[in-house]
Formats: sequence, structure tokens, C-alpha cells
Amino acid sequence: MRCGGGRCWLTELNEDLTFIRAVSINPTRDLELPAPDSREVEILAPEVAAGLIEALPIDDRGVWATALYAGLRYGELRALRWGAIDLAAGTIKVRESWDPKEGLIAPKTRTSRRTTPVPNVLRELLHDRRSQADQCADDALIFAGADGLPFHAASLYRRADRAWSAAGLADRLRLHQARHTYASFMIAAGVNAKALATFMGHSSIKVTFDLYGHLMPGTEAEAAALLDAFLDGGG
Repeated sequence: MRCGGGRCWLTELNEDLTFIRAVSINPTRDLELPAPDSREVEILAPEVAAGLIEALPIDDRGVWATALYAGLRYGELRALRWGAIDLAAGTIKVRESWDPKEGLIAPKTRTSRRTTPVPNVLRELLHDRRSQADQCADDALIFAGADGLPFHAASLYRRADRAWSAAGLADRLRLHQARHTYASFMIAAGVNAKALATFMGHSSIKVTFDLYGHLMPGTEAEAAALLDAFLDGGG
């Protein structure tokens, strides 16, 4: 084989593969990797979201519902404890996150520390999970694996994909998309941008507008109609 004046590319490739085989820890273990499925969606309609959750294994419904109906991030879901949830008041206090390297950490920004509302659909699923949980002390992780440690996205996705396929559902969802869907639900429900920014834990309302401004009412036609109605009513 001719390799030119430099090192043979095949030699370099073999060295790279040898290095990869020597790595004993998967560096992507805790990462929430995008799915290759072309039917993956960014935002779900409420009835589609409800159908996807209904098709899941019972033990997995709570974590997906908390992402869809409370907007928690992956690390926040992994670190969520029973003591952070007040089902009577209908709130979740987000005070911790789980970092792949450092483990349990405080939120990296002040605005990430927040209190989010719990709608009835989520309250019911969390109540069911608590009634079936082996450990429901305040410091116990809500969505821990069998080993008591935070769940991993890869395992969660495998179970979900199997369940959705078995139910004949074509759409696929990932946790970061569930968070986007939560934002779309809140906007459609009429929650104002400032409140949404708080519930999402955004660093500023500008982040909320940049991400979700296209979902908010206020097109040129809508604005003109609103102004016309106001002027006509006041004339």
C-alpha cells in the first residue's frame, strides 16, 4: 500500500481505534444525545403528549410528565427529591441539578432556582408515583434507578421508544423537546412572558423571547386588529 511521504492513514486509524478501545468509561454516558429518528418532533399538541405518556411504562410516566408539564431540565429531573414537591400547594421548588462529572450541584444561575406550578395532570401522576415508591423520604430522589442513583437518559429513551413502537405511535420525544413543549403549552394557555421566563429558569426575559417569541401572539395582523378594536371602541 502506498501512503505517500507522510504516515500511512491506515496506521493512524489503527492507533486511534486502539486508543478508543482503551477508554474504559463512556464519555457520553450521562449526556442527553439527540435521537436519529426522523419523526422526532420539537413541539407536541396536548393530546399527542397525553397519548405518549399513557403508552409509557408506569414507572416512567412521572419523569416524562414532569418534563412536559413543569419544564424541568434533564439535570434538574435527575436531582429532583420528594422534599422539593408540595402536591397540596401544587408547586415544585427547583434547587438542585445533577452534573455528569460533579454529581449533585446547585443551579449554576440565580434564576435557575425557582418555583414552578404543578398542573392537575402532573399532580395525579406524581401522587401515584409517591404512593408506589419504595423510598419517599424528603431526601430521596424521585426518579432514581434501581440502584438508587439518578436515571440515565439513554435507558429512559430505550424504554420509551419500545413502548411507543408497541403502541403504534410514530412520534418520538426527548427531554429537551418536552421542555420546549411545556413552553408552548404555557404560551397557548395565556401565561405571560415574564412568568414563563421565571418558570423556565431563564437568565432573562430576552432568552424567552428569543426562543419562543414566534409562538406568542402579536403578528402584524393581530396587532392591527387589536388596535382597530380599541380605537373603534373608544370613538
